[in-house]
Amino acid sequence: MAVDANATSAQGEFTVTTLKVNGSERTITASIDTPLLYVLRNELNVMGVKFGCGLAQCGACSVLLDGEEVRSCITPVAAAEGKDVTTVDGLPARWAQQKGLSPEQAADKLHPVQEAWVAEQVPQCGICQFGMMIKVTELLEKNPSPSDGDIKEALTNSGPSPHLCRCASYAAILEGAHRAARIMAGKDA
Repeated sequence: MAVDANATSAQGEFTVTTLKVNGSERTITASIDTPLLYVLRNELNVMGVKFGCGLAQCGACSVLLDGEEVRSCITPVAAAEGKDVTTVDGLPARWAQQKGLSPEQAADKLHPVQEAWVAEQVPQCGICQFGMMIKVTELLEKNPSPSDGDIKEALTNSGPSPHLCRCASYAAILEGAHRAARIMAGKDA
């Protein structure tokens, strides 16, 4: 639906914005205060970001914004303009770019965090896991060899609230984070 860039809505003015999502530039029309989560899922059909609570209290909606984890349910789309937005779907391309891999070399590869999640069979219901992978990716990019305490700190005390897992797969999440660190270091295939 085309909207006049000068039109207004109940939420405010509509604006045409270009977002870089998972490496691709996408043009959207939305109110500047529309949550990034809604734009990603509803307008851009990026389903790797989940709606959990809508209050930034669970972490299911986490994305990387210029490499920093944010909760997309409370982040206005205007805050993402001119920044790189990475969802769990974009992690393989992010890893390939960091490693200098060609598109052919990167084809059909997962990010090490995704590989580790599969190998450790971390997800149970899966609602929280995309946000957990985003947070662990952020952590490992800053600290390539975290302790259990570092991982717990990242998942519970950094950001607006703890990342919550209703299935209580926290032990598997710790193992997944450690395995991802080993894969990233080339110590685990």
